Amino acid sequence: MRIGLTGGAATPDKIVQQAKRAEADGFASLWYASIVTGDPLTPMALAGRETSAIELGTAVLQTYPCHPLLQANRTASAAATMGRPGLTIGIGPSHEPMVRDVYGMSYDHPGRSTEEYIRILTGLLRGEDVDFQGEDWSTRSAGRMAPVAHPVPVLLSALSPRMLRVAGQYADGTILWMAPVKAIEEHIAPRIHAAASAAGRPAPRIVAGLPVAVHDDEAQAREAVAATAGAYAGMPNYQRIMDIGGARSPAEAALVGDETSVRKQLQSLLDAGATDIWVNIVPVGPDRAASSRRTRDLLRDLAGGAAE
Repeated sequence: MRIGLTGGAATPDKIVQQAKRAEADGFASLWYASIVTGDPLTPMALAGRETSAIELGTAVLQTYPCHPLLQANRTASAAATMGRPGLTIGIGPSHEPMVRDVYGMSYDHPGRSTEEYIRILTGLLRGEDVDFQGEDWSTRSAGRMAPVAHPVPVLLSALSPRMLRVAGQYADGTILWMAPVKAIEEHIAPRIHAAASAAGRPAPRIVAGLPVAVHDDEAQAREAVAATAGAYAGMPNYQRIMDIGGARSPAEAALVGDETSVRKQLQSLLDAGATDIWVNIVPVGPDRAASSRRTRDLLRDLAGGAAE
């Protein structure tokens, strides 16, 4: 299985150490939120220099506060600093309360805004001069874009039909959060594959992100997820995709149980159409370190890593 973990730590040095350990354990990727160290791209680039193959991706950088030309140049700088292939950019429009209340920006047309944004960004990262005049985003990039040292795939945080169409048509796939198996199989995979096929593009990646806890008491594990992921229940985008997947809350969407059960649940994500799995390990019970270690041990085994 291509299994990745949530990335992030308090300092760049700790992020580098985390990446080296994850690579040694056989994990395929690490995924970093936009708030990691204030901006994840710099520590990701440093971690990339100290590793050889692990994919380092953002999940996700917000579109609204950063012009796509600036975003592309930031990405090109990180890719050059990293010094090898393996940087992936996950982007998304975030959520209305963040964009409107924190940044003071309009969130009236997130679908249109994201489609224009990703058309510009992907063109720039392919090395093209982009001359685009849109309703939300425009650029004339000639002479203003740094060279991109290595290919940088772009994944779109896509849950709605329009976003999935955009992800298939212009991006390299989608990176998901809180999408249960049923939602991937019946809602996400068919739409993004159809869009990619219609655009003559390769089969898209579907990176499925969910909380995971290996624990014998499933009720206790779901309580631990609810305590750490409850905020997602109040976000309409996540609630809609959980509803489509038959889950009423993040606790229900999470993958929990003993080793045999969680192994089957992870395989079911791949059977539903996911190409990659992104795991956020949730510790359960008073011994958080032992709980996290138990979950990581299973994941490392499935990822093909060596035992400690």
